[in-house]
Amino acid sequence: MSTPLTTATEEGLERDEYRTPLEIFTGLNCKFDLDVASPMSGVRHVPCRYRFTKDSDGLASPWIIDKFQPFVWMNPPFGKRNGVVPWLEKFFEHGHGIGLVNALTSAGWFHDWMDGASGLLFPRGKTRFLRPDGSVAAAPVNGVVLFAAGEKARLILKNSKLDGLYLEQCHDYETG
Repeated sequence: MSTPLTTATEEGLERDEYRTPLEIFTGLNCKFDLDVASPMSGVRHVPCRYRFTKDSDGLASPWIIDKFQPFVWMNPPFGKRNGVVPWLEKFFEHGHGIGLVNALTSAGWFHDWMDGASGLLFPRGKTRFLRPDGSVAAAPVNGVVLFAAGEKARLILKNSKLDGLYLEQCHDYETG
């Protein structure tokens, strides 16, 4: 007997409002211009000047600030199955930032979208996210992957102080 898929909210959980732990940003050692999927309130560790929340709808809003292309941070709501796909589409169309999603390497969307990343960083172990009240959540089932769009983001992941496996994409098939 299989269990039907539900969203985090339907399960009575607040995972879509979980916060990325400070260690991630300490390890990246960079600043972002825009967090495109920021929690509504409470603990926020993303070092950035601007934020889109659920109310300002980062998925529907243009990722442009004062006519320039901001360097973005994206940890989208994990929500429903394939719920990250619209976020990934917009992220890679924007082409300038670092994102974080579940490292679901067997999922079709993972193969469809991560192939476009300029770099991938799989942090060692399972990242313990923070609940809205700042307390540490239980260890998740899956690990996560940080992924880069653009040269600046690629270099940040490559030089990060996070313990993990860094992989760089090589799409130059003619020169190997």
